[in-house]
Amino acid sequence: MSKETNISNNNVQEETELKHVLKPIHIWAIAVGLVISGDYIGWNLGLANSGPMGLIIATLLITVMYITFIFSYTELTTSIPNSGGPFSYAKRAMGPYAGFMAGCATLIEFVFAPPAIALGIGAYLEFIATKFDILVPSINIPISNMIIDFANIFSVHLPDFYIIAAKVWLAIGCFGVFILINLIGIEAAATFELFVTIIAIVELLVFCAITGPHVKMENIVTQPILPSGIGGIFSSIPFAIWFYLAIEGVAMYAEETANPKKDIPVAYISGIITLVVLALGTAFCTMGVIPWQQLATIDKPLPVAIQAVLPDGHWLTKIIAVVGVFGLIASFHGIIIGYSRQAFALSRAKYLPHFLSKLSKKSKVPYMALIVPGIIGSIACLTDYTDAIITISVLGAIVLYILSLTSLFVLRKKEPDMERPFIAPFYPIFPIIALSISLISLASIIYYNFTLFLITLGIFFFASLYYYFFVKNIVNEN
Repeated sequence: MSKETNISNNNVQEETELKHVLKPIHIWAIAVGLVISGDYIGWNLGLANSGPMGLIIATLLITVMYITFIFSYTELTTSIPNSGGPFSYAKRAMGPYAGFMAGCATLIEFVFAPPAIALGIGAYLEFIATKFDILVPSINIPISNMIIDFANIFSVHLPDFYIIAAKVWLAIGCFGVFILINLIGIEAAATFELFVTIIAIVELLVFCAITGPHVKMENIVTQPILPSGIGGIFSSIPFAIWFYLAIEGVAMYAEETANPKKDIPVAYISGIITLVVLALGTAFCTMGVIPWQQLATIDKPLPVAIQAVLPDGHWLTKIIAVVGVFGLIASFHGIIIGYSRQAFALSRAKYLPHFLSKLSKKSKVPYMALIVPGIIGSIACLTDYTDAIITISVLGAIVLYILSLTSLFVLRKKEPDMERPFIAPFYPIFPIIALSISLISLASIIYYNFTLFLITLGIFFFASLYYYFFVKNIVNEN
């Protein structure tokens, strides 16, 4: 091989290779940080049909799903430590198209989760502004008659078109700020994630300590126990999933971990234990101090819960709101890194346009993979439909889980001698439990959110067309 060829190959490797700098503490912080916003916003919207006991039952069911899923998924993550995560597993197990579909599912989850979190950040910032007597104006946007007519045909809520609420433009601003932070480099970004995650955990513990003594069991064990019957439990599943959504994103950091075979299992197991304790504690304390009918309609449950147990104007109400932003930032920031790594991996494998896998020369960050999905997320913020955005994100996640667990079964049979640094315990019981609950969850979400399912299905359909017309021949040649 000539010297010129060696130089060329080295250059290609430098352009597509990520830095291996993350340590166990970083990965644990990422595992918790990716998810922790679910304790601050979103989950309470599931109370609308389920009531407290319905949501608790759904949350316990989903907790079992995530525990069994993570122990199963860790086997894949350590065996195939690639930033593509689910895309890499499904491709190796079932071929290029299955890999592409897993990649699309991951992008749906990770591109639609940040707008929901960003809207939560905006709501918290709005709440803080009112507490400190700061005026945060909305923005008037002119709209053409043609768009008005189109909106009327589809019964779209017109005021949302006319005015961008303060929380919406604050949410869009979050995308710009945290994309810039991520452009600095993964080590700095991971250190920042560690910092905000620890603050978020401490705040949740303080929140539980303050509200815990004021919990009234009649707020949780209501009459009737299930206001909408058994169906209410299944309708709240997307919001129970929101408590844990995105923890699987740790897999997309595996390529940047110093020792993925050893560090990833520690991060996943410690991370899921941390999240289970925080989710159950936060839900119990919040539902115990606010009537569920009120809690089901608010977008900042923790500050409102604190306000309900402390004297009016108490300084702790302001502190909880201010510090609460860190919990949302931890997930928002972590998921932005996650979607960029997924887009980067798909692009590097020629499944997405090449420009998405370009790395910045200094920080080795996939800058276009950060920016382009961020634009899509900012557009989603304009709808101001947090519950709908959460549901679409959850649909992507469930498809990801089903494909990943199927990949685990296929690879066990197809490649029995593959190196597996971590073996899924109680195989095949754990993955069967995770897969079964995932399928039940998917069926429930489709039944109760059929329109949103059709929107998500449409995304997969157009992605499939893109694959067959622009990708299939390229990946088959390689």
